[in-house]
Amino acid sequence: MYVKICGLSEPEHVATAVEAGADAVGFVMTRSPRRIAPERAAELAALVPAHVLTVGVFRGEDPETVRAAALASGVRGVQLHGRHPHGDFTALKDLGGVLVRAVDAEADLRCGAYDEDLLLVDAPHAGSGQPWDWAAVRGRPTGRWMLAGGLDPANVTEAIAAAGPWGVDVSSGVEISPGVKDSALIRAFVKAVRGAR
Repeated sequence: MYVKICGLSEPEHVATAVEAGADAVGFVMTRSPRRIAPERAAELAALVPAHVLTVGVFRGEDPETVRAAALASGVRGVQLHGRHPHGDFTALKDLGGVLVRAVDAEADLRCGAYDEDLLLVDAPHAGSGQPWDWAAVRGRPTGRWMLAGGLDPANVTEAIAAAGPWGVDVSSGVEISPGVKDSALIRAFVKAVRGAR
């Protein structure tokens, strides 16, 4: 089960995610309580070993803005959240990194439909931290897709059983307050996911 820890902003939490066995870490460079500058993302990405994917997260920015931030931060993946047109993904394909399309359950749930490498299926109100009807998407997404939205160490096993995803993504579920991660929660989340196999 693929695990992405998103919204990281402190070196200690990046280190914890890597040590706990996360497959990917995300740095938010768009409007959010977790937003960091590309320069800060570059400092954090430099701490991440090559086998862990670093992802820059964006929502609504145009491809050139995303490109500039991705290059400045040195992330190896780009996540476009929301209803970005197909052309935005095509425009970023030449970056050579992993493209992640993050949408709600009403969107096209075929991974690769927009030339993305990974699909992320999120809650209707992304970033709310509220659990939603994970079972409603079971059997609908195709390919390599991650479940997100309201996940935490206590419910991720239930969510995996309900939705049957290829991977999971967490942000607020490993925080003690908006934007403030907790190392113990990060470790507990990864442990719970690994135990859900």
